Amino acid sequence: MDAIQFVLNGRQVTYTGSAADRLLDVLREIFRCTSVKCGCKEGECGACSVLINHTLYNSCCVAMGAVEGADVVTLEGFRETERFAVLEKAFGSVSAVQCGFCTPGMLLAAEALLSKNPHPDEEKIREGFSGNLCRCTGYNAIVNAVKQAAEEGSGLW
Repeated sequence: MDAIQFVLNGRQVTYTGSAADRLLDVLREIFRCTSVKCGCKEGECGACSVLINHTLYNSCCVAMGAVEGADVVTLEGFRETERFAVLEKAFGSVSAVQCGFCTPGMLLAAEALLSKNPHPDEEKIREGFSGNLCRCTGYNAIVNAVKQAAEEGSGLW
């Protein structure tokens, strides 16, 4: 098999394993991106969310062969951006983080949503998080954090 080349968090990388391997496992085990969590292995919880070419995906459902030539971003890469700083501040100020297991996926879902709709209403925010589960917060704080980030980060998205 040929090597799979892709950009991971702004850096060109190569994977020489099977094209059928799960992106989730490769990110965690080979590239040490531990923000990508294994929650359900079925694409239902969003704990393994990543951005592939600026679109949100559950990495547990993505085969490595699908990322050839793609741009993959995990929280490790996203946290280096000004947009992350705005989201981090908003999530912290409204207590949108409790146990933290879902937080990386929630932050990437917020980035994906705000990139497409910089000023979403509550319905659109809830729709944007529909693929991400949180057992702790009840979602209201997360919705409020995204509203606040949209307002305070106006012009960044």
